[in-house]
Amino acid sequence: MARRATLNESDSVADLATVLIETYSVNDAMNQILLKHLNPKAWRAKPLGKTGSGRTIAAIYAHLHNCRLVWLKNSAPHLQCPAPLDPDRCTMKQAASAHTRSATQCVRMLTDALSGGVDRKVKKFSRGSWAPVWPAGGTMFAYMFSHEAHHRGQILMLAHQLGYRIPPNIWGRIWQWNWLWKQTGMKTRPR
Repeated sequence: MARRATLNESDSVADLATVLIETYSVNDAMNQILLKHLNPKAWRAKPLGKTGSGRTIAAIYAHLHNCRLVWLKNSAPHLQCPAPLDPDRCTMKQAASAHTRSATQCVRMLTDALSGGVDRKVKKFSRGSWAPVWPAGGTMFAYMFSHEAHHRGQILMLAHQLGYRIPPNIWGRIWQWNWLWKQTGMKTRPR
């Protein structure tokens, strides 16, 4: 038989949801830092190795944004989606703007999904037709955040391999979470 949550346990669940939403909120700040300090020559530089065996940095940024759109369309169709990015044509400026818009909508989706309310609209998380649908919740957050962290690592590695290394004092900012919280305008700190 399910145990009923006490007031303190409910507060803890709400606090955890808030922390996860705050954490995803700084996610785009991390992407934007790398994009802002990326050498424009690296944007469309071809990856090393066999032709067609990897994405350009432009294509990775487009992929991140376009995946967000799939998540939004499948899991929160009531939220307006920005336009997709063309990996072969988008500019750095277009990518920065598109990421800001899709991140805002993903935060809205997560806020609803993690609210736990019976009247919430986001009750499932669909990554696309290739994967099973999950209930909306903590795993949804973990998947979204880790997907983007994986690609941030690819961006850093690719820029380095192509000879356009982002300096450590810049890429290191994605690990300065107290600073990130302030940069995104949050009144709290990581908790």
